[in-house]
Amino acid sequence: MRALEGVQVDAWGYPDREVLPSSMFRISSVCGGVVLAAYPADLPEDAPQLPYGLAFGFPALRDGQLWHHSHLLAVHPDWRGSGLAAALKHTQRERVLAQGITRMTWTFDPLIARNARLNLGKLGARAVGYHPDWYALGDDPATAFPADRLMIEWDLTRPRASHPPPAPDGEIVLAAVSEGEEPGTPTLNLDAPQVLAEVPRKAELMNEPLRLLWRLALREALGHYMERGYVVTDLAADGERVFYVLTREGLTV
Repeated sequence: MRALEGVQVDAWGYPDREVLPSSMFRISSVCGGVVLAAYPADLPEDAPQLPYGLAFGFPALRDGQLWHHSHLLAVHPDWRGSGLAAALKHTQRERVLAQGITRMTWTFDPLIARNARLNLGKLGARAVGYHPDWYALGDDPATAFPADRLMIEWDLTRPRASHPPPAPDGEIVLAAVSEGEEPGTPTLNLDAPQVLAEVPRKAELMNEPLRLLWRLALREALGHYMERGYVVTDLAADGERVFYVLTREGLTV
């Protein structure tokens, strides 16, 4: 469990005060939490057995409703794209179902398209809420990059098979002015059954001013439509461009 502190640093470059300590993993593991670590299967017996991925969550309770909240999913950069993240989530699902819990939630950054692909396309979960400034990342919130998050909900009793990204189908509410450039002004007056909001494929490689423009545009577009009853059900792709698919709640998806 101490080694899981290092996984967080490798995955995100966290400073010490942002790292979830091993003591929290320890107490959670005997109080209903789920602590998972991934190790290479083919290491020699005398090699250091160091984890390269982790998943961590705990039971949550509100208004009489019990569910599991997944707080951390971390993968060493060398193992990204290997399928490890999905394997950890499916293992976490099995452990949670064994506890008699059938729903899992977690948050992710809507600017990171690869995470959206995992959550929506590979796991078949959906995003049900938009939370601006969910975390305060930085000593001065006025100057820190806004840490907005989408809230994911996963019905553990109805797993959906991983599927390729669908083609965009719906009315566009947010799109880049030109490919790879800044976002246009969100369209907020549509009432279609399904709408699309573009997200940069690799926003993490953009400079901060451009990323901030996308952050605020997605906040406006996703926040507005989700408040009106839309949920984010998939990530569509058209060549190098990717789009959130928002479907009105109550419609078949």
